[in-house]
Amino acid sequence: MKVVKVKAIDDYQLKITFENEEEKTFDVKPYLNKGIFTELKEPQVFYAVKTSLGSITWPSGQDFSPETLYMEGK
Repeated sequence: MKVVKVKAIDDYQLKITFENEEEKTFDVKPYLNKGIFTELKEPQVFYAVKTSLGSITWPSGQDFSPETLYMEGK
């Protein structure tokens, strides 16, 4: 399931639209104290999320698989 649109919203949440037009909200907070994801605590970094190759990424290289985003999204 590919990601076609992503938007960072308040409280470290991502609003994600998938190729089947389904929308889900993904909570990044559980990851913010793990490895390279700690950089996402900075709002200017977190809000720089974009789509890339059917998933999402940040300028510093953090990413999630589209499967994780879909399965854990609500």
